[in-house]
Amino acid sequence: MTGPLFPAEPLFPAELLTVPDAGPRRIADGAVHVPGWLSPEQQRWIAARFRGWAAGPVPPRAAVLPGGHPMSVQTVCLGWHWQPYRYTREAFDVNGRRVLDFPDWMVRLGRKALAATGSLPETAAAYTPDTALVNFYDDAAKMGMHQDKDERSAAPVVSLSIGDSCVFRFGNTESRGKPYTDLVLRSGDLFVFGGSSRFAYHGVVKVHPGTAPQDCGLEHGRINITMRVTGLS
Repeated sequence: MTGPLFPAEPLFPAELLTVPDAGPRRIADGAVHVPGWLSPEQQRWIAARFRGWAAGPVPPRAAVLPGGHPMSVQTVCLGWHWQPYRYTREAFDVNGRRVLDFPDWMVRLGRKALAATGSLPETAAAYTPDTALVNFYDDAAKMGMHQDKDERSAAPVVSLSIGDSCVFRFGNTESRGKPYTDLVLRSGDLFVFGGSSRFAYHGVVKVHPGTAPQDCGLEHGRINITMRVTGLS
């Protein structure tokens, strides 16, 4: 939607597409963590976009799981609206309005992310995410162990963190239990999982309040953006 209240998404400035190389860390086959991948300027720019997304047309909401329990994170969606366990263009569980389009700059950033984590050049160039779940974690928010399997595509998931640090638990594809790896995701970190790790269980165990850097554009809480390819049309 465009217009005075919902202007067209600005392009991600070309100069911000240059990312610092902190070096990738392989967590599992197909799962790579790159600490400090986003610069403070990039983080501030994305945090400002988040405030625009949160203003509408579909505001952030805590999705309600099938058992009737609301999630502790607030989610705003781009491209497609996610609710357990399906995607729609309109947010029927919120206000019935169509979510904002998936921004072109995020496609380009997603391709940069795959290139930074070891994908073949042709694989990175072909990566075209069409939805993003943007989660806001307050001090008490968590995310239970789950699989991202509502997509019809097995293309990698690209995850970006801004704000407070968290303990991220990355597990196996068979169950929510061990083996798993706990790692700290800090502001600016990139995490990509695909290949044999695409359907690994993962979650957020704890957020560490007050750890957001002063120059990240977020005073408190944590933003996590996960880009996905739905395989829908």
